[in-house]
Amino acid sequence: MAETASPEPEIVADETIQKRGREDDLKTVSKKQKVDAEEEKKPSGPVKLGNKTFGSSLELFDYFNTFLHAWGLNLDVNKYEHTMLLELLRKGHPEPNEKIAGEISAFQVRKHPTWKSKCFFLIRGDESADDFSFRKCVDHILPLPEAMQVKHDANRALGKRGGGGKGRGGKGKVKT
Repeated sequence: MAETASPEPEIVADETIQKRGREDDLKTVSKKQKVDAEEEKKPSGPVKLGNKTFGSSLELFDYFNTFLHAWGLNLDVNKYEHTMLLELLRKGHPEPNEKIAGEISAFQVRKHPTWKSKCFFLIRGDESADDFSFRKCVDHILPLPEAMQVKHDANRALGKRGGGGKGRGGKGKVKT
């Protein structure tokens, strides 16, 4: 009896090990598929904006950061930079159609009314203005290194509430 009893548990154990192995393989495949899907969402390599090609998120960030700090306040940007900022919004903003909302007549560098720092503003055909974060746009196109990414809880830490109005016509705060 001892001889017949021992083969059965081994078979059961082997089947259990095989089942666990298949389950682990399935889990590995699904995790791999998730990672592959995430990598597909985040483009890597060169990105073309206007007539310029950027090889990395840092190149893209440096271009717009230098532009932001070199351009004079409250002056319309030139035609070339207008095209670059428009492409940045279209490719990098999570809701470009809402942000653009019609025709953009100009872009300017202004002091942000809340943060008191330089910021890009778009000026629409109806003369309404709205700010936008070039950093968030860059990060959406090509992910920035973690240390450079926008901290989404920054407003909470400063006692500010997120969301609010549309930033137009006095309905709430300026949307970034």
